[in-house]
Amino acid sequence: MPIDPKSLPKDPEILQQMLVDVTTQLDKTQRLLRHLLAAKSGTRSEQISADQLALFARELGIHTATAAEQESNDEDRGPDPPAANASGEKKSRGRQALPRHLKRERIVHDLAEADKQCSDCQQALRHIGEEVSERYEYIPAQMLVIEDACQKYACACKIRTATKPAQPIEKSTASASVLAQVIVSKVADHLPVHRQAKIFRRFGLELSDQTLCGWLRQSADLLEPLYEQLKRFVLCSKVVGSDDTPVKVLDRLLPHTRTGRFWPYVGDHKHPAVVYDYTPTRERAGPENFLGHYKGYLQVDAYAAYDKFFVEPVRELVEVGCFAHARRHVYQARETDPARMGAVLAYIGQLYAVEKRARKADLQGEDLRQLREEVSRPIANQLHAYLLSIQPQFLPKSDAGQAVAYVLKNWLALTRYLDDGDLSIDNNRTERSLRGIAVGRRNWTFLGSDRGGRTMAILRSFVSSCELNKIDPFAWFRDVLAHIPEHSIQKLDQLLPHNWAAQTN
Repeated sequence: MPIDPKSLPKDPEILQQMLVDVTTQLDKTQRLLRHLLAAKSGTRSEQISADQLALFARELGIHTATAAEQESNDEDRGPDPPAANASGEKKSRGRQALPRHLKRERIVHDLAEADKQCSDCQQALRHIGEEVSERYEYIPAQMLVIEDACQKYACACKIRTATKPAQPIEKSTASASVLAQVIVSKVADHLPVHRQAKIFRRFGLELSDQTLCGWLRQSADLLEPLYEQLKRFVLCSKVVGSDDTPVKVLDRLLPHTRTGRFWPYVGDHKHPAVVYDYTPTRERAGPENFLGHYKGYLQVDAYAAYDKFFVEPVRELVEVGCFAHARRHVYQARETDPARMGAVLAYIGQLYAVEKRARKADLQGEDLRQLREEVSRPIANQLHAYLLSIQPQFLPKSDAGQAVAYVLKNWLALTRYLDDGDLSIDNNRTERSLRGIAVGRRNWTFLGSDRGGRTMAILRSFVSSCELNKIDPFAWFRDVLAHIPEHSIQKLDQLLPHNWAAQTN
């Protein structure tokens, strides 16, 4: 809005205050624009150089290695050993051997008969070996039509007809393998159904978007009892990680989309599975209904809807905070106060250095708790004292003031991981489970309805659980969808991804 010079006050002090206010607002706007541009372009890195952190740490009396010292230490240790692959074999440098599990076809290239005789000495050339090289060959997928011919027999009093195996969707033309392909393409590879329909047309199949969506919905309905079993399995964990992410949802009663939420619930290391829930809103009722009577540790961010869970003794829920969230608040306030926020980042960096050391030594349980007690707790105590000393120096609503207040307010939850080796310093494992949703919504853009959200939550739960257990989702869906119609309801546990993997290996 243009400013009328004639309407400005004449008092110099008032003008000075107006200038300060405008400058402050402009600074906030510029920071907001930078954050929005970074989010739009995908540059979300929160890295700070080791040398910068070393400067802050040196001022605080914390020992840490600079980048140059780290490089020198790496040279003293010598070259790193070759990395190992999933099977434990060491990887060599250069081009890797082609996978041995792939089917091979041998093509022999031989000399012509006329070339098997030497033109100089006129003697026949004798075979002394061969040179073998390998190359990939791609065979396009193909669609088959399976005819189920059920033979019929009759006598004077009755007719008998052979039965065919039960199909996942009764009276449907889609077999388990077709359903698995549509599910994995949509949920794991983020391919919208209209693009899948285009691919099917290249095979000469005309499948509408409604048909493909119907197959996804019916597959989710078929897998719902197994989904409930997966949910019970995850909620048997000692610690469950949870978070949420928004998704656009069509609403026929509105001229625009509204926002729904996906909530992943990640089991601990003894319960390797992820189960998703969908809710139309972000109200507390969503996680409250899902968690039900779960008792144990719940690792979440500081979303206010969770607060009631932890103040009701009857629920027996213990909050575990996330230092990654706390660090993000501090990092975003770094621009306004680089010195003091940099010092806080240095402290947090030292806490993460201990976790890195523990991972390299493969420490778990009591051994990990003891290391944290000896090394991490003194650092955490120093960080807490430092935050208390600098908090009065900030305005409460400033970026730095809010970052410090966030950490201090959630200090008990943030440091609870120090008391138990089964707890983690952050909730990054759960945040990683949201990547599939984040990538997917860029492709399929929105959900068609709340029912579509439920379908996606069920199917995504099994895709993520398969990936967590290093299982090919297509193989799992094809096998489970083929057998679940006749599978005993008392033995559903056998079909859960972690159990299925143990049976097939």
